[in-house]
Amino acid sequence: MGKYFGTDGFRGEANVVLTVEHAFKVGRYLGWYFGQEHKARIVIGKDTRRSSYMFEYALAAGLTASGADAYLLHVTTTPSVSYVVRTEDFDCGLMISASHNPYYDNGIKAINSAGHKMEAEVEEKIEAYIDGKIGEVPLATKENIGRTVDYAAGRNRYIGHLIALATRSFKDMKVGLDCANGSSSSIAKSVFDALGAKTYVINNEPNGVNINTNCGSTHIEVLQAFVKEKKLDVGFAYDGDADRCIAVDENGNVVDGDRIMYVCGKYLMEQGRLADHTIVTTIMSNLGLYKACDKIGMKYEQTAVGDKYVYENMLQNGYVLGGEQSGHIIFSKHARTGDGILTSLMVMEAILEKKQSLGTLADEVKIFPQLLKNVRVKDKRTALDNEAVQKAIEQTAEELGSDGRILVRESGTEPVIRVMVEAASDEICEKYVDGVVKIFEQEGLCE
Repeated sequence: MGKYFGTDGFRGEANVVLTVEHAFKVGRYLGWYFGQEHKARIVIGKDTRRSSYMFEYALAAGLTASGADAYLLHVTTTPSVSYVVRTEDFDCGLMISASHNPYYDNGIKAINSAGHKMEAEVEEKIEAYIDGKIGEVPLATKENIGRTVDYAAGRNRYIGHLIALATRSFKDMKVGLDCANGSSSSIAKSVFDALGAKTYVINNEPNGVNINTNCGSTHIEVLQAFVKEKKLDVGFAYDGDADRCIAVDENGNVVDGDRIMYVCGKYLMEQGRLADHTIVTTIMSNLGLYKACDKIGMKYEQTAVGDKYVYENMLQNGYVLGGEQSGHIIFSKHARTGDGILTSLMVMEAILEKKQSLGTLADEVKIFPQLLKNVRVKDKRTALDNEAVQKAIEQTAEELGSDGRILVRESGTEPVIRVMVEAASDEICEKYVDGVVKIFEQEGLCE
């Protein structure tokens, strides 16, 4: 990870960590970088945070000052920016969002012309420019100055793309949507209405400060109660920029990313559309998913945490489905990133084609209890390499055997070691997590 750009872009509290000056410089550099041989065309989307308008104008000012044309999608989802970039010949895309973070945070995510996360070497050059380590880039003059273009049409084409993916009508299906007062507020209901669903929507009245506040995929209990109250067939909750989806079945039970991958993976496998009968997961996926996959002969790969690593594996091996427990699900035939609304459409396809409820389809995955505790340490590498810690981890893994697992890893952003155990009961999880945490303390590794 770079100084400013992490695995999910340049993110932090608006005008504290990520400032309007930063945004202007990001625009200045990218406008010049992509405009050295032709007039650059760069598309910008934003979520519903109060600060998103400020960053949109700052990016547009920087881009046009460097000679690029900035196309404004206005409030839209991260996956829609990826779609528009790769299908409409843009040099790159910029999404202004801090995803599931509180409203006072924001971020800038750069997307390359293929619709993927921007290459690390380009992000490093932007950082060097922000810090004044490379020379000033020239300002455009006269007819070379860029312009802004209202490009709501691009978002509308994305909506049309989603509608066209559905294989059958949603007629008579009662569907609940929790839009998290975020990006999906401007898109999701239109898609489900167009497909004939009886659509019930909550948290779709953004005011700039209520994004993700007690709503959306990070507060799934709100949708659970709504589905039960309205007696709906299924519910879908998105996060702030709608690249995640968590589902709720007809009984109000949560169907997380792991169970969504199982339901969709099994359906695609039965249809002969799951490449090599394989889904791509991260090391955080639940053991229950793997045991369910083993029963039906569905294979799986594991990557590091992050949808970026999931997609890299899918790309290298030609796999068509992968994702994370958190609800970032990638259907590579249709998208290059996690796409919450697309995910909900694919779940609907499985429900309708198999003529079974989501509860029935997802019930084949018996989720193992999981406990994760964070240990603040003086030095992450020293703590992880400690001999007593390694011995405790090995001993725990041996005792759990095939009925559980332990995962100990560094946080990517904090001086923290994450200790996670999955096992048959909460009591077993707690026993083994606390046992390993105690070793960190006894060895004097904690802060």
